[in-house]
Amino acid sequence: MLVDIPRCSRVCAATSRELKPGDTFFSVLFEEKNVIKRLDYSLEAWHGPPTENSGSEDSNRHEKPELIGYWKSKVPLSHDTKNKLAPGDILLNFFDQLIGQPEKAEICYVLVLLLIRRRLFRLEKEEPDPVTGKPCLTIYCPKRDIAYSVTAEVPSEERIEELQDTLTNLLY
Repeated sequence: MLVDIPRCSRVCAATSRELKPGDTFFSVLFEEKNVIKRLDYSLEAWHGPPTENSGSEDSNRHEKPELIGYWKSKVPLSHDTKNKLAPGDILLNFFDQLIGQPEKAEICYVLVLLLIRRRLFRLEKEEPDPVTGKPCLTIYCPKRDIAYSVTAEVPSEERIEELQDTLTNLLY
C-alpha cells in the first residue's frame, strides 16, 4: 500500500521558520523504514546534502535512512500556480528505488510513463513477458546509457488517482 506524502511543508525542518513566497529552499527525499519521506530546509539552514547521521528526528540510528535525492527550489509566488517537477536526476534515483520491487510495480510503471514523457527514457519496444504474458516494456535511458525491462502493471481505475497523487506529492 502506498503512503500519502505531503507536498512542500513550507516550513523549514531545521528552524521551523515559515517559508514565504519567493524564498529559496532545499527539499530532501529519503526512505526510512520502507517509508518515503520529504524534508524542506530554508536557504539559511541548508548545510549541504544529508549525511548518514541526518534524517528525521525519530530516526533509529541503527537503520540509516537511504537518500533518494535533494534539490533546490523556490516557494511559488501567489500568481505562479504552475507546479515544477523535481529534477531529472531525482526522478531517475526514485525509479532506481522502485525497480525490482514487485509490491511497487504499479507506481514504477506510472513513473516510467512520466519519464518517457519527460524524455528521460525512450520506449524501445513492447512485447509480452514469456512467463506472465503481461506487456513488458524495454526502455532506454540515454543519460545513463542503460536499458531497463519493466512490466506494464497498469493500475485499476480506482488506483490511478491514488498513484498520481502519490507521485505529485513526492516529486513536486
